[in-house]
Amino acid sequence: MSGAICGSEEGFDALTTAPTVVMEAAAPEPAINAATREIKAAAPAFDRGALRARAVAVFGSLPAEASNPNNTVTPAKVELGRTLYYDPRLSKNHDVSCNTCHLLDRGVVDGKPTSTGHRQQRGGRNAPTVYNAALHISQFWDGRTADVEEQAKGLTLNPIEMAMPSEEAVIAVLESIPGYAPLFTAAFPGDETPITYENMARAIGAFERKLLTPSPLDAFVEGDDSALSDEQLAGLDAFFTAGCIACHQGVAIGGGLYQKLGVIKPYPTEDPGRGEITGKETDQQVFKVPSLRNIAKTGPCLHDGSIQRLDEMIRLMAEYQLGIPIDDAQVIAIQSFLESLSGEVDAELIAMPELPPSGPDTPAPDPS
Repeated sequence: MSGAICGSEEGFDALTTAPTVVMEAAAPEPAINAATREIKAAAPAFDRGALRARAVAVFGSLPAEASNPNNTVTPAKVELGRTLYYDPRLSKNHDVSCNTCHLLDRGVVDGKPTSTGHRQQRGGRNAPTVYNAALHISQFWDGRTADVEEQAKGLTLNPIEMAMPSEEAVIAVLESIPGYAPLFTAAFPGDETPITYENMARAIGAFERKLLTPSPLDAFVEGDDSALSDEQLAGLDAFFTAGCIACHQGVAIGGGLYQKLGVIKPYPTEDPGRGEITGKETDQQVFKVPSLRNIAKTGPCLHDGSIQRLDEMIRLMAEYQLGIPIDDAQVIAIQSFLESLSGEVDAELIAMPELPPSGPDTPAPDPS
């Protein structure tokens, strides 16, 4: 199932009845009741102990935070990072923040195929969730930045996103807001000059490293037999049997490698993917495999946000990535398992902070 990532403010529970049909040959709606009865009839035969042992081996255990030896997570850094994440004054026109496209109260997505930034310019790829992203091998669909700290540096200067003209312009804004000085000093007490572009990115990175979402699957892995329903256990077994774990493995259940979109059958996309970064022919249409954590709540799917339905995405992955037949019962079982990957972040951690007031020298918004 490589290449399937989704983002929607309401999730797939709402999208399953949407009339949108993106692919010309979209599969018909599964026979929900019949397939569910089939799953329930088969589920009691599953050995929970054996499934748990395999899940532990394939996925491992979710940590409390995604650590970085070069950026120790501290409460002061997290508090500063949360404030910066919400602050639109880091954008040229003071109207775009990290939270504009990666909404913390909506699964960290905006529900659009591609997001809008400065002057309503639209990006070329779907904005993925930031939840659990710090666990990935790299950031962005093409893996062009190594980690969340490096990603934070690029967003403020991207002309389509936040459109700040330079690092110096960002620092000028931060230094002009009196309330940021004590926050940076608390977060970086050993620095002679705490307010730097590097420290801004490190603070945002520290905050994002706490945005992990323990799910029912994690409870099952830790030994709770009641954490997954019979249908979800059937889906876990089907997920293993179909071969989805060839790409979606590790603690993030994805995000750990790159894969061509269309391994078995060419997928209809003109996006060069990682090939645009490396220049290699072998990297054409290759993307970072997305995490499946919270996948049931973060539609639409794919790098271009073209797929609205999770059941359709499962069928497409079976066809283009795995080259296997898949029936209604398997689709519904796997979707049920994917729903068990939904988790929550501490509400206090992601609560909207009170932003420090602008100072007399804070630059005015610039809509140009």
